[in-house]
Amino acid sequence: MSNQMLLPLAFIAICLAAAAIGTVHAQDYSPAAVDMFRGLKQQPNDLARYDYLFGAIPRLPVNDQQLAMQMFASVENELGLYNEALHDFPLKSRVKPDTTLPTPAEWKAADAAEVIARLASNRRLVLVNEAHHDAHTRLLTLALLPRLRALGFDYFAVEALSGKDDRLVQRGYPVKESGTMYLHEPVYGEIVRTAIKLGFTLVAYDADAGATQDREAAQANNLYREVFARDPHAKLFVHAGYAHIDKARGRLGKAQPMAMYLQRLSGIEPLSIDQTQFREQIPPEQDAYRQLVTDFPSDGPIVLVNRGTGQPWSAQPDLYDVNVLLPPADTGGVQSGFIQPLTTVHDADRDQLQLVRRLDKLRPAWLMLHGERTSYAIGTTLCRTTFPCVVDAHYSNEPDEAIAADRYAFMQGDATSRLYLRPGNYRLRARDIRGRTLSRQAITIDKR
Repeated sequence: MSNQMLLPLAFIAICLAAAAIGTVHAQDYSPAAVDMFRGLKQQPNDLARYDYLFGAIPRLPVNDQQLAMQMFASVENELGLYNEALHDFPLKSRVKPDTTLPTPAEWKAADAAEVIARLASNRRLVLVNEAHHDAHTRLLTLALLPRLRALGFDYFAVEALSGKDDRLVQRGYPVKESGTMYLHEPVYGEIVRTAIKLGFTLVAYDADAGATQDREAAQANNLYREVFARDPHAKLFVHAGYAHIDKARGRLGKAQPMAMYLQRLSGIEPLSIDQTQFREQIPPEQDAYRQLVTDFPSDGPIVLVNRGTGQPWSAQPDLYDVNVLLPPADTGGVQSGFIQPLTTVHDADRDQLQLVRRLDKLRPAWLMLHGERTSYAIGTTLCRTTFPCVVDAHYSNEPDEAIAADRYAFMQGDATSRLYLRPGNYRLRARDIRGRTLSRQAITIDKR
């Protein structure tokens, strides 16, 4: 699936709202899809959304299943089921037929955050994209925040923020009402916490415009109005999704991307960083991504630098300035559920939809954050024999409403997993599908 075919969360939100008030018409969606939107809107939490979509997808017409699978993978990502999300919504690497991939003879791998910070030293506008269902694409932004702050960047724009949480900065951490469902994912929460600690001015800029062109223009206008129109000398760092960062038409079809609009409004050329062009597949496929990570192995985000010129590689320089490659995510971790069969879903349904098979899955090694986090073993005993169950690890000085430091959802009993946490004090809370607390436990993660 190409990036321009992805459905933005703002569009999904419109569908949900429309379904809730009965304005979605039969000619727009199938009756089954309308029922799905209406039912999803009524779910009280992420675990309930997971369960609802899991049951609803087999009943949808084939043409509606792609939207539902994107939503399903995003919820998996928000529940800490990271490898499962990649498996369930694969984004294949699409490269032009005339693209020549870099080779080690002419190119070398370099730390992405260091190279991008160097490139940003004389820039005022930096944009980094993410794949919404893959939290691995959020690590680069987490690493760039302190580097760009040191370079004088003072504004940080976050696509997932809603702008309705007036106490966010004063409080110092996001809650579920601070933004969209994407913000429920723990790494996204860490991005917002870090930006607040570093003193960035946070900017919410997304728009609920239905048409792609309208949304791109509205996002750009929001950024210009909130940042450059108020502060002509501002330096802005933007965390966006997919092709919003592109500086020319292409991946969004005929629509002009947000970055292209923003450059026209501000007169500032953006430094655009892409992480979604070359994507990992689970299970692995022999594609351009696999060739690149085989030729340039790494343990973190990298860019490829020309050995002669020192310039970073971009597969589509008209659209963006740099390609970032992430190492394969399914190379480490521990047991994480899906060990025993579920009894509520037939195998035929799962196989037909390519939902995650009931294997002994691993949580990805990148959760260690290069040694900043320590693993902590958890098991289904926390769930008190109630499934599905999600275990949240909250910082001890934050309430249950805060976005968790890490979380993991168990779908059946007799399973173990691990949370990945920085040194400090935490409160574990296990909840069922109705949001009822099943158990609590205070833990301390010691320094290594």
